[in-house]
Amino acid sequence: MKTIQKKYRVDRKKIGFIKFIFEAYEGIAVVSTVDAKKNLVMLSISPDLVKESDIIVNDLKKDFLFDEV
Repeated sequence: MKTIQKKYRVDRKKIGFIKFIFEAYEGIAVVSTVDAKKNLVMLSISPDLVKESDIIVNDLKKDFLFDEV
């Protein structure tokens, strides 16, 4: 299956938490660390679940840095 990939700059201390949150929402997205020193992660998102992924990202943005690059 083809996925949509989006990169984000996040708070480095929250990378593990972000992975945990997306693992809890099975099948929506997989989180990969692109560059821990630059605080970059990538979400590989199921095409039909982009809206749900965006909802989760927007909710997390309320608490810490989570900016798309």
